[in-house]
Amino acid sequence: MRNRIAAVHTVTVSLPARGDLVVRGAKGAHDRSDFLLVRVVTTDGTEGYGEVSATPLWSGEDGTSAQHFISGVLTPALLGRPLAPVGALESVMDRALAGNPFTKAGLSTALWDAYARGLGVPLATALGGPYRDEVPIKLSLSGDGADLDRTYAAAVEAGFRSFKVKVGLGVPGDLARMARARELAGAGVFLGMDANGGWSRAEARAAVRGLAEFDPAFVEQPVAPGDLAGMAALRSAGLPVIADESVFGVDDLVRLVRADAADVVSLYVGKAGGPGRAVAMGGLAAAFGVDTLIGSNGELGLGAAAQLHVACALPELSTGLPSDIIGAHYYAEDILEEPLDSDGVRVRLGSGPGLGVLPRDDIRRRFR
Repeated sequence: MRNRIAAVHTVTVSLPARGDLVVRGAKGAHDRSDFLLVRVVTTDGTEGYGEVSATPLWSGEDGTSAQHFISGVLTPALLGRPLAPVGALESVMDRALAGNPFTKAGLSTALWDAYARGLGVPLATALGGPYRDEVPIKLSLSGDGADLDRTYAAAVEAGFRSFKVKVGLGVPGDLARMARARELAGAGVFLGMDANGGWSRAEARAAVRGLAEFDPAFVEQPVAPGDLAGMAALRSAGLPVIADESVFGVDDLVRLVRADAADVVSLYVGKAGGPGRAVAMGGLAAAFGVDTLIGSNGELGLGAAAQLHVACALPELSTGLPSDIIGAHYYAEDILEEPLDSDGVRVRLGSGPGLGVLPRDDIRRRFR
């Protein structure tokens, strides 16, 4: 008898970020997150876990909307269906609910986790890999003056040696912030910059020229997400351009490729709608010569584990640009029974089945 979906349970978790690592960018401060954790149970008793990592300001989704759609729309559409192939279940979710990729990604991750656990293999293996067993990572630096100094000191204490600076908050302030970050980090340390779409075209041109003296490794989302022509024009400056907010799903990626608008695309499990779709988008980007890295929406432990498995399952992943798998460091506490193997320089893939991690026992008891 085929293994089928027997139940879907959820639990909400709200956590503050570490005060000394709070990210402040063009879209505001990310000082806490409300998560919806998801558990899928199959007819043979296998459990799979996922996480909805969404913030209303950025994605238009959060734990409240995710819980409503998962319990009232997606679960009724999935119950009783065979677990495999998981891709078919993702199509069922699309037919039941428009948009909401982060919500679908949390449930999709739980389905993939259950599928891989049933096979007794890591999720990266179920997704077609692994092509690597560790991923280099970086951390965002933000704030000004003493705030920036404090964030940098905390990041270094946590083990980080590669960084990106939040800019897009006005060119004069961006110049001062990047200058101070370079002074703190020293020459030769990996230091990129992320504008979160906060610059106009004119500001972006001025900023890229002015900031060149601080040897930035890249500029991420320099202009508004829909301004692909503006991004394409900036590539002539010779600085690698990363597309983040410009690319959610496959359609966005196709438009980006056609516009020749970026050197690198920042892939998210959440933006893509799940682990399998993120890997598929990475393959499409690679086919057109666009590099990939794993970006972050401030994922917690389960989301960070999903990021890691996707990164390891991608046939092509940037080796020169670290990814943003930071969940083990960013929050005041960890929800995992055992944390990911991360030292701030890289995060390493374990050998356990599925995501290879579980929520803490006190959290597992709260699922309903």
